[in-house]
Amino acid sequence: MSHMKSKAHSITGCLLGTAVGDAMGLCFENLSKKRQARMFHNRGDYHFFFGKGMVSDDTEHACMLAQALIFSAGEPEKFIRKLSRSFRFWLLGLPAGVGYATLRSVLKLWLGFSGRKSGVFSAGNGPAMRSPLIGVCYGHDIHKMRELVRCSTHITHTDPKAEFGALAVALAAHMASQQHDVSPWHYYKQLQNFLREEGAGEFLRQIKQTVISVEKHHTTEFFAESVISDKGISGYIYHTVPPVIHCWLTHQHDFEKGIREIIRCGGDTDTTAAILGAIIGSSTGTDGIPQKWLEDMWEWPRTKNWMSRLGNQLAEVCESGSPRSPLILPFYGIILRNLMFLIIVLFHGLRRLLPPY
Repeated sequence: MSHMKSKAHSITGCLLGTAVGDAMGLCFENLSKKRQARMFHNRGDYHFFFGKGMVSDDTEHACMLAQALIFSAGEPEKFIRKLSRSFRFWLLGLPAGVGYATLRSVLKLWLGFSGRKSGVFSAGNGPAMRSPLIGVCYGHDIHKMRELVRCSTHITHTDPKAEFGALAVALAAHMASQQHDVSPWHYYKQLQNFLREEGAGEFLRQIKQTVISVEKHHTTEFFAESVISDKGISGYIYHTVPPVIHCWLTHQHDFEKGIREIIRCGGDTDTTAAILGAIIGSSTGTDGIPQKWLEDMWEWPRTKNWMSRLGNQLAEVCESGSPRSPLILPFYGIILRNLMFLIIVLFHGLRRLLPPY
């Protein structure tokens, strides 16, 4: 396989892995493990819209980041400008379920703040769901990867914890795209080298605990319950990233088993499954994603074909080092899609008011 094909393989796998994980986890979001089991007997199929899946802001942000990388070819200032502009118009599309920190940051962008000054002090997991592509594209250049992760993070979140978590995910995606089997301790030591001087002692202790648990062959469900909560994984970055890393190191080449297990942990399942899907997809490419899950993901105008083309375009930019005008989506299509999506989300909200509890 040529370098070009390898890069395209990993990038498209990362993008579509994000989308499929996001779509699989969406209808289980914020349900405890017990409530999941009571409401859905089969947690291996989509339950969002008549057996079809749709994506949330996790996938939308990953695609926006891909467009910014295509536009900038990794040049930080151009990257920030493009991603900031994408965030502003993303909010105009009436997305459902916007995170509070992201909402405040985008409003600051509309008020004229630059992307370097728009972030708010928050340790939410939004930056981690955007960072896998940065690792796949620029993990070979550690300084560039760290700078782009910092830029992507600080547009919305300025708490250093958010950056530590996003960098851990970017590194995981990079290593997954380059190595057939990643040693848990090798991953930890690499991350330790990156964050040694960054005041990330608490986070590194959590990742070390994660690696020890993997080495003991604990399930991710057991690990998440023992170190976080039996009520599910929250959107706090230090609660999100360790279980995702645990599940990746346990199921490095088994997309289906990994996604099923991280969803069973409960909580913020669309984001945890999206991040995990991105990392495993970086290794397996689209061939490793269950074909049925790909076929039953119902999206427009951000179709599977459009995301594949976007991934291939990004791979070409990474190979050539020359920026290009990225693929775009019709704004009217985004509005129509989001209105339909909102109606379905409201239906699910009403459904959750009913038994079984």
